[in-house]
Amino acid sequence: MTWDPEIEELESRKQLAYQLGGEERVKRHHDNGRLTIRERLERFVDPQSFRERGVLAGRAEYDGPQLKSFTPSNYVMGFATIGGRRVVVGGDDFTVRGGAADGAVGGKSGHAERMAREMKVPMVRLVDGTGGGGSVRTIENIGRTYVPANGGWDVIVGLLAEVPVVAAAMGSVAGIGAARVAAAHFAVMVKGTSQIFVAGPPVVARGLGREIDREELGGSHIHARKSGVVDNEATDEEDAFRQIRAFLSYLPDNAWKLPPVCTPEDPPERRDEELLSIIPRDRRRPYDVRRMLAHVLDRDSFFELGRYFGGAQVTGFGRLGGRPAGILANDPMRMGGSLDGDGSDKLAKFV
Repeated sequence: MTWDPEIEELESRKQLAYQLGGEERVKRHHDNGRLTIRERLERFVDPQSFRERGVLAGRAEYDGPQLKSFTPSNYVMGFATIGGRRVVVGGDDFTVRGGAADGAVGGKSGHAERMAREMKVPMVRLVDGTGGGGSVRTIENIGRTYVPANGGWDVIVGLLAEVPVVAAAMGSVAGIGAARVAAAHFAVMVKGTSQIFVAGPPVVARGLGREIDREELGGSHIHARKSGVVDNEATDEEDAFRQIRAFLSYLPDNAWKLPPVCTPEDPPERRDEELLSIIPRDRRRPYDVRRMLAHVLDRDSFFELGRYFGGAQVTGFGRLGGRPAGILANDPMRMGGSLDGDGSDKLAKFV
């Protein structure tokens, strides 16, 4: 007697998991201008580098010994490389229960966070889901609520002190999902297709009696320019991936390592005559601080964070002689470079 039936069931589960929420839901997701989580991972990480963990996690129904149906966990995670460097990456599958947090069977998102902390590698979250932790169905299934204890949040907070954490809002993100975006060193959201809020428009309409759409409530123009919840906005998903890769290229794998050093494209000992005239002699005249940084730093190496929030302050990363450096500067073009509340929050987060 062999184990062929069990092996066949495992393979069947895998194939069902790869189909995500089914053909109809995947098509609807594409029609909304968004990629599925597996498509995102394929385009984001180094080619053929993704090694999935927990693909078999899900809810199965049986008719006797036969597998009748299988609903995969709506969180896909594993190891991959970005620019040749190892990371843990995970993302919500919106085609299964709208990416709700309580649909992630077996606590896969928490497992991903713990893996990143134990392996001391960067953590990347592609968030495209809701909270769900307080749904009636969840309380009935597990026999309790998540309040007052939330067993995984200590890991998320501890992770921030040890490894780079990046989060991207890829769709409408609410509840716990919104918190997962905010609890990161670098957060980016896709303009026009992603929104972040504690609760969505129906809850707002019920509480305030005001009809409001998702974009008005929590679009990128709100969080990248007014609230400061995210650092940058991306024009599309590919741009979000590009920004994440760029951000990680300046940082070490963890707090115990040094950041990577690259060969500069321009000679560090160069003499730049334009620096003699960028800052005017008249103190009352402003100047373009970004133009100055472009001449001081290695060519095309400045990566700005939070340009449209706390605009009188400039923060970001650059390279000097190939070595990464954090950049703090005042922008004389905005309020004379003076420090206000938003600027203070921006500087504090960056430091």
